[in-house]
Amino acid sequence: MESIKYIYKIGKGPSSSHTMGPRKAAQVFASALDNAAACRVTLYGALAATGKGHLTDKAILEVLSPVRPTEIVWEPDTVLPFHTNGMKFEAIDDKGNLLKQRTFFSIGGGDIVEEGGSRRAVESIYEMTTIADILHWCEESGRSFWEYVDLIEGPEIWEYLAEVWSVMKAAVERGLEAEGVLPGGLGVRRKAVGYYMQATGHATSLKSRGLVYAYALAVSEENASGGQIVTAPTCGSCGVVPAVLYHLHTSKGFSEQRILRALATAGLFGNVVKFNASVSGAEVGCQGEVGVACAMAAAAASQLFGGTPAQIEYSAEMGLEHHLGLTCDPVCGLVQIPCIERNAYAAARALDANLYAAFSDGRHRVDFDRIVEVMKQTGHDIPSLYKETALGGLAATQQPPACGCAVRRPR
Repeated sequence: MESIKYIYKIGKGPSSSHTMGPRKAAQVFASALDNAAACRVTLYGALAATGKGHLTDKAILEVLSPVRPTEIVWEPDTVLPFHTNGMKFEAIDDKGNLLKQRTFFSIGGGDIVEEGGSRRAVESIYEMTTIADILHWCEESGRSFWEYVDLIEGPEIWEYLAEVWSVMKAAVERGLEAEGVLPGGLGVRRKAVGYYMQATGHATSLKSRGLVYAYALAVSEENASGGQIVTAPTCGSCGVVPAVLYHLHTSKGFSEQRILRALATAGLFGNVVKFNASVSGAEVGCQGEVGVACAMAAAAASQLFGGTPAQIEYSAEMGLEHHLGLTCDPVCGLVQIPCIERNAYAAARALDANLYAAFSDGRHRVDFDRIVEVMKQTGHDIPSLYKETALGGLAATQQPPACGCAVRRPR
């Protein structure tokens, strides 16, 4: 299992699989164009179906256009065998002859795999790859999840997590100041500032919940507008963990050091899901994005409030379990409806999961690893209409022409 750094990637939204991944693939391809006169990029499957809404073409062209003239070809009805987010890069000479061809797959969380490669191409540093094994280690050693991260990753992980936390805080604070309509044609107005102002006028309990909503909306709206965020575990779910941690940091006074330890714990849980299942909405639906984000945030909150390793595991289990079956059905392929609101609800649910677990001794029937297995199987059973193609579910009920998306209607 790889470093938790790959769960927390710093970059620009709105989508880790549709924006960050394709941008990275374009950078790899651009590094060795040799005598090519032009480039052609063909997008397949879910990547093509919702690529315009996710700014996939913009991300690729920002890299390749300054180097060579580039054409984007959309093939939403063709799904390559390895993964639904496929993209073929071609280098062409001045006579139209093909010089070079490379095919990449954006597998979620900003990660890419080249055709013929392995999903585990990144160096594996964690020997234990299940929460059950890590929990047993915690109970035997008397240590916590974040201490296992420190043991494996070394002291340099804390500098990286400090940068992650800085970017998360900045995204919250920018989002609380920004107003106006989000790009994309749906006419969705930013709501974070309104929720924040209303929350400050309520009594303690309502104020707390309203602020969590506001912080999640702030980050998600920054993501939707192409701003700098941190995947946690993806762009589409990037508002959940920052909202919970920012709220607890500002309202409860938890120190920066304790916040970083909570981030380490959250990253470990997200890492286990990514290794054993998936965090790609195109592969397993939104349960792998917002569901996993909720689990990560719940684990982080539980640790901050002094939860035992068993209670932390229980919190994370509930965060994921109660998102099982959640479809990925973005209207017009934009990471706006229902994605932004889902981040806000999941942040609140993460705090509820922590509270529920805190009243228990941590013992329960279905453990986190079993829920990960169920999520993976459920994701494979969900029809492709409901996995980021913008063809089914909520997306099929609204297709405003103003958005200019290239998605097809279900036949």
